Amino acid sequence: MSIVKDMSLAERGRMKIAWVQDFMPALSAIRARFEKEKPFAGRKITMSIHMEAKTAYLALCLAAGGAEVHATGCNPLSTQDDVAAGLASLGVNVYCWHGATAEEYEQHLTAALSCHPDLIIDDGGDLLNLLSGKCRELGDRLIGGCEETTTGIHRLKARAAAGALPFPMMNVNDAKCKHYYDNKYGTGQSVWDAIMHTTNLLVAGKTVVVAGYGYCGRGVAMRAKGMGANVIVTEIDPIKALEATMDGHRVMPMDQAAPEGDLFVTTTGCKDVIVRRHMEVMKDNAFLSNAGHFNVEVNGEDLEALAVRVYPRRDEIVGYELSDGRTLNLLAEGRLVNLASGNGHPAEIMDTSFAIQSLSLEYMLRHGKDLRKDVHEVPAEIDAAVSRLKLDGSGLKIDALTEEQAQYLQGWEV
Repeated sequence: MSIVKDMSLAERGRMKIAWVQDFMPALSAIRARFEKEKPFAGRKITMSIHMEAKTAYLALCLAAGGAEVHATGCNPLSTQDDVAAGLASLGVNVYCWHGATAEEYEQHLTAALSCHPDLIIDDGGDLLNLLSGKCRELGDRLIGGCEETTTGIHRLKARAAAGALPFPMMNVNDAKCKHYYDNKYGTGQSVWDAIMHTTNLLVAGKTVVVAGYGYCGRGVAMRAKGMGANVIVTEIDPIKALEATMDGHRVMPMDQAAPEGDLFVTTTGCKDVIVRRHMEVMKDNAFLSNAGHFNVEVNGEDLEALAVRVYPRRDEIVGYELSDGRTLNLLAEGRLVNLASGNGHPAEIMDTSFAIQSLSLEYMLRHGKDLRKDVHEVPAEIDAAVSRLKLDGSGLKIDALTEEQAQYLQGWEV
């Protein structure tokens, strides 16, 4: 039985799901094959990903392949209650609602695992944490799974290095079709969609500080620059810092950037990127937002300790008034701003990411019992297959090597 906030919202949720389906041709092509072949027949799949329309369509794709799907969110603020209700009305077991407390959130994760899944899709490692601890007994049938995001991969690799990974996991995040498009172009657009909608303020002319210049940070900085912002990048990696400089951004430590920024976006996956000493020198009405997975990049405890008054200013914006009269604005409680305050990545972007997910999960089902308990890269043939499906679905064609050209590239003669 599903656990959602309001089933009366189901029709609106189904409408959202139907809308994104029209813009996800690669996943639709995979769904059509799954419907014929039923690769997941008799299998149970638990997925913990941001509960919004594109995720719901992925769940329906797996269900079309014969799976009994149990779905929950991976962030208490990213669940869209109408989509959760819509998905539940379409036969998927759903356990989540927007604004869940920490206790409720864990209950939802546990409920999704109570089916004793054969396969999992995780986003940030919350399912894995439970399956490695208090819910260990619920993983007795588990073959393996897939991890969606950078933060989760960091934790998976740490577990694997310590010999503490209980089953094989696929590194979907680092597939080319995922991080090239999803992390850069998806994050780049969806972060600014959410910030602009939430604040209703101009980006042009502002100084935007982007913490981290991985694929997500590159996308955020690129779009900010394109809208006329003056972009500062903070980094710990000298190579990425040089790249940011060559892309036309200023590079400096956060201590130096803090008093200059009008709007801050963290994209590091690390904790304490913005802390008390930075907040103490920020401009009045500076905006703090996070595009990393967990709400630890902007230190909320430091912000609370500095404030003499905390008050709501707009939906998903809380003002922290300091003793000197300045106010700092925190968006979406410091959680993933593009999902907690927006609709997440565009459907065309998630088409490739979720196509990778579905094929990787099929691969894990076929080969997982022969894989070591480690983090495994997505096979190149899956990346290539998804790229071809996406090109075909977009009506695009590319060149192919002639036999003579292929032989030339494989040889050493000019």
